[in-house]
Amino acid sequence: MTRETVRIAMNGVTGRMGHRQHLVRSILALREQGGLDLGDGTRLWPEPVLVGRREHALRELAEGHGLTHWSTDLDAVLADPAVDIYFDAQVTSAREEAIRKALAAGKHVYTEKPSATSFAAALDLARRARDAGVKHGVVQDKLFLPGLRKLKRLVDCGFFGQILSVRGEFGYWVFEGDWQEAQRPSWNYRAEDGGGIVVDMFPHWEYVLHELFGRVRSVQALAVTHVPQRWDERGKPYGATADDAAYGVFELDGGAVAQINSSWTVRVHRDELVEFQVDGTEGSAVAGLRGCRFQHRAATPKPVWNPDLPATHSFRDQWQEVPDNEEFDNGFKAQWELFLRHVYADAPYHWDLFAGARGVQLAELGLRSSAEGRRIDVPEITL
Repeated sequence: MTRETVRIAMNGVTGRMGHRQHLVRSILALREQGGLDLGDGTRLWPEPVLVGRREHALRELAEGHGLTHWSTDLDAVLADPAVDIYFDAQVTSAREEAIRKALAAGKHVYTEKPSATSFAAALDLARRARDAGVKHGVVQDKLFLPGLRKLKRLVDCGFFGQILSVRGEFGYWVFEGDWQEAQRPSWNYRAEDGGGIVVDMFPHWEYVLHELFGRVRSVQALAVTHVPQRWDERGKPYGATADDAAYGVFELDGGAVAQINSSWTVRVHRDELVEFQVDGTEGSAVAGLRGCRFQHRAATPKPVWNPDLPATHSFRDQWQEVPDNEEFDNGFKAQWELFLRHVYADAPYHWDLFAGARGVQLAELGLRSSAEGRRIDVPEITL
């Protein structure tokens, strides 16, 4: 078997998501398994080139994982003909310029979402990538969660009949940073730095709804800032200018209605940090990060409303678990493998920068809906 080294410029991997999910659990995990077998006698060996602004952090990260290639000079890395792929996990506000440079250098591009801070910019990047003839992709990790893969299994086999509604609950309490350290960086709560839960989560909801249930046709949202003051990484108070909760209603192709609450100001009283309930004429299901429970029409009990008597049964016990039936790898790693196969074996791949632009579009329209207090149609993207 021939081993082919693939150099990947990874920008922003000193951050939590870039480090844990993309570097350690994806690229380094691929190296630990001996590379990626393309099935044609070729095994890809990913060689990350760490890129960032903080020299000390890059050096420490590289040494900690036995890596030798790192740089604070993005332009020099992109000018290196040995680098094939550019990956971006920076803060959103820095992403657009870096991706534009990578495309101009002829690199294949894979990026975290959102791909840009505005729909116009995201669409421009997608068109630039198309015109450059390079391969491009956007991380859409929720599609690879075991719970949602089980849910898609139910959708694909027609279990629900006509899907009527989707209800999603996502979120947890992010500490303000005064008496307990916040779990998320402070820029997430500053609109001027690209923060806000709509910008962060609506791109996720776009691809989840689009892939499983149908294109989003309209959005009506209310974005709010429930906690107006937080404390940054240095312990200094600052005013939160970005939304920390959003309540959205989405009309889908086919007539189904999705309602999704997203919040960093909610305490968890559910089985998982995100849950989706899908109700159809033939059955219902509730999916989380890993599990998925279902109840068929024929097995649906007949509840009777009587507030004067205590319930003598558990509603949860009336549902069945969808079996695993397969081993589920890390979702970020699974999508990395698909993108690498797309680049080096021309395998099909549709989670591209145009798909990423749809997510940015929905976030932008969601914020506009909240500001104007009305439902807004979501037009199809003109490629």
